[in-house]
Amino acid sequence: MNYNALSREEVIIKLKQIKPILEKQYGITKIGIFGSFARNDFTEHSDIDIVFETENPHGFLTVHLKDELEQYFNKHVDVVRYREKMNPYLKDRINSEAIYV
Repeated sequence: MNYNALSREEVIIKLKQIKPILEKQYGITKIGIFGSFARNDFTEHSDIDIVFETENPHGFLTVHLKDELEQYFNKHVDVVRYREKMNPYLKDRINSEAIYV
């Protein structure tokens, strides 16, 4: 996948634009960014870290969402479903860094 030069603001705008589609298609109730794009210290090699919540979790949801968002952003994306029981370190990072749209 080619590097696509995006700013943090552009990522947030694009995520806001696709959010209604993701709500309908995947039952997404909350979505945002965390990690280097949220902290605004990303490099050309950084991926976009996406966190989401859904009413309808199923086994392949994260995989489908990752594929769709990578095509949409033309950039590597890591996707994490936020839940009550998850890696405490990751959960703390998300809680302190996430920018929801």
